Amino acid sequence: MAAPTNSTTSQYTVVARRYRPQSFTDLVGQSQVATALSNAIQQQRVGHAYLFTGARGVGKTSAARIFAKCLNCQQGPTTEPCQQCDICEGIASGEDVDVIEIDGASNNSVEEIRQLRSNVIVRPSRARFKIYIIDEVHMLTKHAFNALLKTLEEPPEHVKFIFCTTDPERILVTVLSRCQRYDFLPIQTAAIRQRLQEIVAHENVKADDEALELLARRAGGSMRDSQSLLEQLLSYCESDISVSDVHELLGTADISKVIEVAESMIGGRAAESLDKLEQAIAAGVDAGQLTEQLVGLGRDLMALKVGCDPSLILHTTSDYLPRLQTLCDSLGLEQILAILQVLDQCLVKSRYSTYVRTLLEVAIVRICHLENLDRIPELVRQIQSDAAANRGGSPARAAETEVPAPRGAAGKPIATGKKNGPPRDDSPLTRSRPTAETAPVPQPVAGQTAAPRIDWDVTQLEAVWRTVLAELGDVTADVAGNYAALEMAGTDQLVVTLKSSYDRDLCRRPERKRRLEQAVLDSTGKRIRLDFRAAESSTASEAAPAVAPPTRRQRMKQLEQDPLIRSAINLFDAEIVDVKPHKQKPR
Repeated sequence: MAAPTNSTTSQYTVVARRYRPQSFTDLVGQSQVATALSNAIQQQRVGHAYLFTGARGVGKTSAARIFAKCLNCQQGPTTEPCQQCDICEGIASGEDVDVIEIDGASNNSVEEIRQLRSNVIVRPSRARFKIYIIDEVHMLTKHAFNALLKTLEEPPEHVKFIFCTTDPERILVTVLSRCQRYDFLPIQTAAIRQRLQEIVAHENVKADDEALELLARRAGGSMRDSQSLLEQLLSYCESDISVSDVHELLGTADISKVIEVAESMIGGRAAESLDKLEQAIAAGVDAGQLTEQLVGLGRDLMALKVGCDPSLILHTTSDYLPRLQTLCDSLGLEQILAILQVLDQCLVKSRYSTYVRTLLEVAIVRICHLENLDRIPELVRQIQSDAAANRGGSPARAAETEVPAPRGAAGKPIATGKKNGPPRDDSPLTRSRPTAETAPVPQPVAGQTAAPRIDWDVTQLEAVWRTVLAELGDVTADVAGNYAALEMAGTDQLVVTLKSSYDRDLCRRPERKRRLEQAVLDSTGKRIRLDFRAAESSTASEAAPAVAPPTRRQRMKQLEQDPLIRSAINLFDAEIVDVKPHKQKPR
């Protein structure tokens, strides 16, 4: 590990700067970048523009400085800079006149880029190359990028550009195409922990391995974040660094306490869960930090449930693996995913609320009353199988719901109605049967809520339907009047066979169908469901009509009646938007 860069000075420098990597050997977690840049130097394939992308604190600017030292070292170009010449020391301190570091956030206008272009033609004062390191380059404006394009594509031979950014998507494609791009990966937790161990050893401070493990996990792949946290602990602790010191400083709870809260939640003991939460907050635990820890614990439970190796457990240690396995065995995968969803919603809302504890308590109570959701795929499969059975024409279903079409003396179905609406009063059809005014219209019996079955003959159906259409008297009545046959299917369903599929589709529209059903209710006092179908060919019309499969809306309504689904809807304040078949993975 490289020694502190300015240990001889009296002014204190933070850990992240003192232990900054000074060579490609010291660059942690970015071996692919170090190898590529070293090979470019050895093979004399150094480009004129580089783009380093990655999250914060993963070594982008440090790699740019190391690369600049390798190119300008008095003993170079070399992959191992001497670290002793004036150029290496000047680059390490950021004071070298030929290595210009620019903050893209504060120098993002066209004027700064124009000034840069005018200075590019000036040769370096003492070094081999004039190197421009522009940090957060994505903050440059579009016009500034355009002003830089020509210089970036064909710069003088003594100029090199190194761009660093955390958001490469905001950079123009024309700029990206002129650069060699290197993506810096998040640093592994083990590599961060090892680096922290080297730092505390050099600082003559003892630290528990578990404490450094917590810091490494907390950093989330950022070396600089972990070193900043270590800086806080060095100031907070008088002597050694322990796990309790880390929890007190960060406001987090010991993992055993987090598991206790999870055990009481999963057990459905809401009062006990809130009591444990109160104890944790009284001990100095931050509610937001505890929510994040519960999310991490839920993630580990999910990994165990799907059969991952214990090495993929990220937020807990192996000491607590038996307790995690016990929790995992008591839960289903759907329930674990629901718990994660509730906690995630709580975490998102807490970032914009001052009532973080209340939001966490609400989430805990919801999880305590969360039912087993593993039956949802089974219910979906059952609904899909019912729909498939209806489409296939199950004999039992057909015998229950199908009603033969009314037939005349010749044995053919009676076709009634005209294209432009109800038949005229002087038509042969009306002269051969009672009209709407003379036909007996079934009337509801006072005090009777629902008849066991509506037994109307063809004449009565014709009279009722003509009366309904006459009362409406609008476009909907005209479309519905173009019918070919009427029949009762079941106890409360009227099947209207229209002469064309176009008229059927119009009548099936929710607003039209709702108006027609309401008109039937107003006219007869009976709530009758309407089903619109299209007439088939003459051969097909002689057969009994097939039972229409449940529509998507009917399947959704059927699913809503299940108590478990209703509990899930109330819990997540959700609604059913679609019913899809459950795809079962092959074993």
